[in-house]
Formats: sequence, C-alpha cells, structure tokens
Amino acid sequence: MGVPFASYGAEIYLQGLAGERPALPTDPSRLEEAARAVLADGPFGYVAGGAGSGATMRANRAAFDRYALVPRMLRDTTERDWSTTLLDTPMPAPLLVAPIGVMSIVHPDGELAVARAAAELGVPMVLSTASSHTIEEVAAASGDAPRWFQLYWPTEDAVSVSILERARAAGHRVLVVTLDTWTLGWRPHDLDLSYLPFLRGVGTAIPFSDPAFRAGLAASPEDDLMAAVGRWVPMFTGTAVRWDRLDLLREHWDGPIVLKGVQHVDDALHALDVGMDGIVVSNHGGRQVDRAIGSLAALPGIVAAVDGRAPVLFDSGIRTGADAAVALALGADAVLLGRPFVYGLALGGQDGVRHVLRSVLAELDLTLALSGFADLAQFRDAPDAVRPVAYTGA
Repeated sequence: MGVPFASYGAEIYLQGLAGERPALPTDPSRLEEAARAVLADGPFGYVAGGAGSGATMRANRAAFDRYALVPRMLRDTTERDWSTTLLDTPMPAPLLVAPIGVMSIVHPDGELAVARAAAELGVPMVLSTASSHTIEEVAAASGDAPRWFQLYWPTEDAVSVSILERARAAGHRVLVVTLDTWTLGWRPHDLDLSYLPFLRGVGTAIPFSDPAFRAGLAASPEDDLMAAVGRWVPMFTGTAVRWDRLDLLREHWDGPIVLKGVQHVDDALHALDVGMDGIVVSNHGGRQVDRAIGSLAALPGIVAAVDGRAPVLFDSGIRTGADAAVALALGADAVLLGRPFVYGLALGGQDGVRHVLRSVLAELDLTLALSGFADLAQFRDAPDAVRPVAYTGA
C-alpha cells in the first residue's frame, strides 16, 4: 500500500508551520476565479463558456445536487486502495484527464505540461486531436505513463487512418471517439469575441504535422498557414458522423474503442451492438447543446441498460473528488476531469495541473474513506452508498 492520496492535505498543513500557503486554491470555484484574473477574455471564455444560455452547464452541476452520499461508521478504512484497470489500462484511481484541446491558449507548454503532471501521478491522459503539440511530442512528455487518444474524426479517410496509426505507434492504448462535436455548437462567449483558435492555426499541431494531411497542400503549413487552416477546419467540423462509418475505425485501430458523447440509452445499446468497447456519458461539458439534460441525470439509466457488458465512463460536471464519488456510486467505472485542470495549467503550468489532480484525488480518497469504504469493490457493492435527495436549487 502506497502513500494515500489524502496525504496531500497533510503536506499543505505541515507547510503552514513554515508560513507557507498553497500557491493555488484548493476550492474549485476560487480556482476558476484565479484563472479568470490571469487569462485574456478569449482564452478564458473558450475554456469556461458553454453553449447558448449555459443551461446545460448549469444542469450538469445541478444534477449532482439531486444525490447525496450516505456515510457508514466504525469501519476500518485506515488503509485504502482505489486502483483499478479499465480497458487494459491500470490506473491508481478511477480518474482520467479529459481530452481538452488548444491548451496553449492558457499556457505555452499546453498539453506537454499536462502530460508530465499526469505521468507523475500515473493518471491516464486522453490526448485531444486539437492538441497544440504533436502526438509524438506529448507521448514523449508522458514517458511510460498510460495514455489514450481522442479523435475528432476527419472527413478524409487517409488523414483519419494516418492519425490513428501515429497515435497507436506513440503508445496510446484506447481510442476515444467524440460524437457530439461534428460541428461547433452556438457558443456566445466565443462568438461575441470572434474567437476561434483553430482559425489562427492553434490546436492544429496534429493535422499540420501529419503526412497524409500535408500531402494535400500546395505549400506546407509553415509556408502558408491560412491554406492549411482552410483545408483542416472543414475536414474536422461540419459533416455529421454516422454509425456505419465506425467500421473504418475498427479496421484501422486494433485496441479498444470508446464512444464519447452518449446521453441516451438507445445510443449506448447500439454502441455495444456494433462492437464498441465502452462509452463515455457526456454532453461535452455543456459546450454543444443548450437545454440538454445534465450528464449525471443520464448516467444511472445507461449504466442499468449496459449492465456490465462494457465500461461506462462519466464526463461533464466533475469539479471535486466528492463529485467523482457520486458518479462512481451511480455506476461509472471512471470519471474524466476537465476544466479544473485547465485552470491549474493557466495558473501554474505543470505544477498547477499536478496541484489540481492531487487535490481531486485527495478529496476522493477522503470522501470514500470517511464514508466507510476502503476500495472500489467494497464501494460499488454497497447498494445504499448514494441516495436521491430533494433538489432545492433554482
């Protein structure tokens, strides 16, 4: 048994004896406020904003207020083990770094800093197709740490296949296919500032370094940026993805394939019918469809329908370790953490990401231990670890 994640709190308290306080907040709401103070309007709005009026973002958070953990007492939880293996990927806790692109808009090291921080902790990182750095560069920063790759599906098959081959060669074990962002949602924060990083060649390192993509250009992206942008943007946005196209991915990816963006039971079941290996219950953090249901509201029904035949992961609305505990209690096999680590990146680069990940892991550890559980099997076997409660929010 290694050092528990909760030891991060003890470290912070002990540093206080020397008059030191944490460089970054441990409260996620204060973390967002701090990031707002250091980021320009465009980058902050891109990260923090959502679709339309923001109703789906609010629904994601409100869904958590409809459930409460039920702690049990007088159980020996002094030593804990939250490790798990998901789709042949060992991880120290059921937590992954969500795929978020264009991270160089908040810090120049972008995905490289995230990869290094995640690798330090053994937390798998899901690399976005919209990375500011190439697949190979981020893989090198990850070292031997487990990593997954997220695909925004290009409309040109040769480019898709080339990107998949590179991701697999770079050691990515699982392919995560995002379904809900085949075209950009209505995002007022970005629209009001006319801010879309891709049009500036940001978040395009993977396609712009891809031989199949470059073969279709008269001049390299280094020599004619706007021509490359003009080729890439319509290739990854604007054309709807269809079920019958999944055969191409299965043909060219020999590892597990997970579909991200599932909100309806029928879609989850169809994913299994066509041979997919897992799903992520997600609404893209409320960034795509306004007035959609909160992801957590969709989770229990999908878990029940899937009935253990494939892993069900959860994304959208996770801010704290306690949030993660609720999602796990409702049947998620693991959760993906998004915006908080980006705020950490903005505030402190690699150190900031590490701080956020350690904070979330520490709170998850303490929340489960103080609720009377010492490992995931014990927690998941408990029928009454979480209960629905009356919602008193607006």
